[in-house]
Amino acid sequence: MAPPLDALPWAQAREVAYQTGRAAALSPVPASLHECDGATLAADLSPLTDLPAFPTSTVDGWAVRGAAPWRVVGQVLAGAVATPLNDKGTCVGIATGAMVPAGADAIVRIEESTVDGDTVTGTPRAEREWREPGDEAHRGDVLLPAGTPVTPAVMGLAASCGVDELWIRPRPTAAMLVFGDELLTSGPPDAGRVRDSLGPQVPAWLRRLGVAPSDPPVIGPIEDTLDAHIAAIRDALATGVDLIVTTGGTMHGPVDHLHPALAALGVRYAVDTVEVRPGFPMLLATLPNAKGGRTLFAGLPGNPQSAIVALVSLVAPALAGLTGRALPPLHTIRLAAPIGGRGGFTHLALVRRDEAGDGRPLAHIASSMLRGLAQAAGFAVVAPETNANVGDVVPLVPLPLFAGEAP
Repeated sequence: MAPPLDALPWAQAREVAYQTGRAAALSPVPASLHECDGATLAADLSPLTDLPAFPTSTVDGWAVRGAAPWRVVGQVLAGAVATPLNDKGTCVGIATGAMVPAGADAIVRIEESTVDGDTVTGTPRAEREWREPGDEAHRGDVLLPAGTPVTPAVMGLAASCGVDELWIRPRPTAAMLVFGDELLTSGPPDAGRVRDSLGPQVPAWLRRLGVAPSDPPVIGPIEDTLDAHIAAIRDALATGVDLIVTTGGTMHGPVDHLHPALAALGVRYAVDTVEVRPGFPMLLATLPNAKGGRTLFAGLPGNPQSAIVALVSLVAPALAGLTGRALPPLHTIRLAAPIGGRGGFTHLALVRRDEAGDGRPLAHIASSMLRGLAQAAGFAVVAPETNANVGDVVPLVPLPLFAGEAP
């Protein structure tokens, strides 16, 4: 077993977590479009033909050849092959989305035309009223690179490209274990016991990071004994999940059994504590599994806000690597109020966006509190040995969101 590591600077810990995930990246598999939502492209998406594949009318009207008036010689609807217009002074009715016949000079909109028996008059607009082949893309163009999250829009684009299945890295699976004899799973806190607030929220954050829903979503609370810790982690490994996430026990107190349990199971640490406040007693590691490989393991602190700091600092980068995505980018935010530093530690400070879009630090931000988190856009990053002042533009770690949502 590799010994625990020294604490890492926050930025370095993110990169190590990402590379640890990449080393365990899920193998690409083919999947039908209906099975791809939330997965990640494992190969570039390219059209199998020009888009559009043929000249396509953008309006309802008349495809005409030569000067008005035009004699109606037919009609072309969407889904039909258009007969060429060979003679000047002729036209065919045409529907939006239909193939423009060869020989057509223009399309006259139906609302800008006059029909008298089988004769049509009108004036074409100056701009072209159809899409040429390749207007959107040419066959073989890279529309989206490997590593792109698959959203409903990506699925629709793939279908328009003529693609029936995609090579993807599937959504990873995860097990969540909650440690702590002091935790209640229902009712109000009382008599020295507190509600488990991480069990309800961490699986939801994981889903926003691309993890497949699990059943059950949470296992625990697990008894605060070494044997119970070892048994729970071993059972989770046996399910074949890609990631195990735990909460609590990351320190070395009298009932913190996580590190001894990991040692008994053959741990290899990637990150063991991070120079960040709040949340520094976090860890990322791998454990041997029944398939002969190693399973990602993330230990989050038991304090709720600290746990979410660990989630965005280590778990989000590791999952990005695991699924073949890029390291999650940091956003930026301009501060409307100062934020103090934390000495030699990176400070991740909860902020909300005000009406101007600027960041304002929140109250109720102790590591045990969630009131500030529930109102936050993310964590403003204050570098070690610095303070952040009004007007400063600082990095922002957005809270995990579904694809397409704005932080």
